[in-house]
Amino acid sequence: MQSSYLADLAILLHPNDDVAIARSDIPAGTRLRIDDESDGRLFARAAIPTGHKIARRAVPAGAPVLRYGQPIGIATARIEPGDHVHTHNLSVRGLENSVGAAPTAEVSGMKAHGAAPGERSMTGKLSMPADADSRHPQFLGFRRADGRVGTRNHVVVISTVNCSASVCRLVRDRFSDVAKEYPYVDSVTALTHDGGCAGVLGSEDHAALMRVLGGYARHPNVAGCVLVGLGCEKNSVARLAAHQGLHDVPAFVIQEQGGTRRTADAVSDAVRRLLPRANEARRTPEPASALLLATNCGGSDSWSGVTANPALGWAVDELIRHGGTGILGETTEIFGAEQLLAARAASPRVAQKLLERVRWWKEWLRLMGGDIETNPSPGNVAAGLTTVFEKSLGGIAKGGSTPLMDVVHYAERIAARGLVFMDTPGFDPVSVTGMIAGGATLVAFTTGCGSVLGSAVAPTIKLATSTALYRRMEDDMDIDCGIMLNGVPLADIGRTIFDRVLAVASGVRTRSEQQGLGEAEFVPWMRGPMV
Repeated sequence: MQSSYLADLAILLHPNDDVAIARSDIPAGTRLRIDDESDGRLFARAAIPTGHKIARRAVPAGAPVLRYGQPIGIATARIEPGDHVHTHNLSVRGLENSVGAAPTAEVSGMKAHGAAPGERSMTGKLSMPADADSRHPQFLGFRRADGRVGTRNHVVVISTVNCSASVCRLVRDRFSDVAKEYPYVDSVTALTHDGGCAGVLGSEDHAALMRVLGGYARHPNVAGCVLVGLGCEKNSVARLAAHQGLHDVPAFVIQEQGGTRRTADAVSDAVRRLLPRANEARRTPEPASALLLATNCGGSDSWSGVTANPALGWAVDELIRHGGTGILGETTEIFGAEQLLAARAASPRVAQKLLERVRWWKEWLRLMGGDIETNPSPGNVAAGLTTVFEKSLGGIAKGGSTPLMDVVHYAERIAARGLVFMDTPGFDPVSVTGMIAGGATLVAFTTGCGSVLGSAVAPTIKLATSTALYRRMEDDMDIDCGIMLNGVPLADIGRTIFDRVLAVASGVRTRSEQQGLGEAEFVPWMRGPMV
């Protein structure tokens, strides 16, 4: 994309693209200047909404349509220059089995606003400033006994089963003003869920739930934990403690305590014993290498892959360059782009782990009566995203450009440094819950339509893809990435995100924290049958 065309009505993202993206609503009949070849000769044959695609050249029926220099679908009818390209003439049918079969050698060198020294292409190689290695960024964090470093200092009350959720919330409510007496404790938080019993004992669902609960109980952002069970459930306190090594965690069983009120009183007493010790924790200077940053996108629009996602990718690259870890997830939202991630794998084994998870999802969707083309939500489609391939190609930009070091299962503890992929669904709260359980100490979340997701335990930084969204939902958005569309360089926004990550890790509260969001978005992945 060339900066000389930023003021025009449509933006060309890659010189090979068949489509350009409308910067604002384009009335039918409007003459467009997209590039030197089409200057003065391209007319909008239909009204093109902002963020939607307009054809810059003819595409025959059955041929692939390129955006980001990559196929985003197959033309289902002949497309003429100036046509609106969307669900009525574009589909992944016929393309879904031909993409991802073999990794490509290198990611496309798609550039944002004419990358200058110190910037990078949206999905290409990182170009470092000459003096970058002299910087050693730090944040103020809570160093725990196991050596990990937290960004917050919570006490959590965890239900092993939905049947004990109400008790956990009753206890939480008793400590709503905990900071008055314990100023170094961020909150007493109830982590409740809808599972724990009706699933199949010993199934992957059960194992995943135990990984989630164990991951939160031992999380570096957690100073103390109490477990609460009912007594007759499959995911019992004893089973969870044995599986996750939580024998030293205070645990209470409603049926043994004598009911709801007595259990709530006993759990409250346990929390009171934990709080003084939790309040002794103090922030100390820690290297950026101690951070694990989860990335996620939700309510994506056509600008997600142009502004917020690549800017976040720049910040992820910067964090990894300083020894930290970036986490990419949402397996159903890398369909059509998995070959680009596999090409970056640190080893053939890592590439195969990634491709195996994609194959598993495609087969599971088939068994459930679904398919990959149903991924874009109604909001995604209305905002200009036509196919899952288009959504995925923009989505993987969150992962920057460094090698893919590992692929882990849902809620599995992350040990590798660098870029790690976690197998998660595309549903935002479920995805983020898994990455936090794996050790993410904060979350960067991009949104185009306006997701209001927060996260319990790990602070969530919201990145708006457009200035219009940022202004409309300023109480929920932390950073306006839409200013890239007015010529602000990618590296400048990426640096803003990276600096905000360090500030939030040091205790600066995010918009979602200011509004008390996060507990409702604790949603472990439950995928199997109930009996």
